Amino acid sequence: MTSSLIFRTGEATVLAAPGQFTDAMPEIVLGRTDGPVGHAFASMMAQSKGHTAMFAIRACNQMVRPATIIVPKVTLKDMANIDLYGGVVQSATADAVVDCLIEGILPKAEANDLCIISLVWIDPRCAADANLDKRDMYRTNYEATRLAIRRALNNEPTVEELIANRATIKHDMDDWS
Repeated sequence: MTSSLIFRTGEATVLAAPGQFTDAMPEIVLGRTDGPVGHAFASMMAQSKGHTAMFAIRACNQMVRPATIIVPKVTLKDMANIDLYGGVVQSATADAVVDCLIEGILPKAEANDLCIISLVWIDPRCAADANLDKRDMYRTNYEATRLAIRRALNNEPTVEELIANRATIKHDMDDWS
């Protein structure tokens, strides 16, 4: 097993189509099941109100490898948002993990020895939006999860990139500087 995969982090943001609230912003931690990520993964099996953790599955009886758990970043207060989380977002996350295996982004030989925790964003406005585009929600979550995994495994952004861009890149919500 590759010892460098003890604890890796990644994040990505993929923006929604115009008029949608389906931006995806997963933050992931990836690592070995016998290390700190595996311990955190097992600890997350307990449920907390509004933040139900669930495995990423492609369909019933098709849990992905590496084992992946998704946890919402916001409190899910109604069944409509829970259905989006346990449907579109869960499916997009699972497909992204499997495609990362297919493409060699995730090492196939270590798939059973790694696990992923993915904190996922669901804008609370989604479920109430009569024009919600579930395909766009799938797209943003799929693309962002895949990118976050790649960034985690490549240690991106690099320290050099962060230092070089320190004075030129601002947080998207930065209205105070």
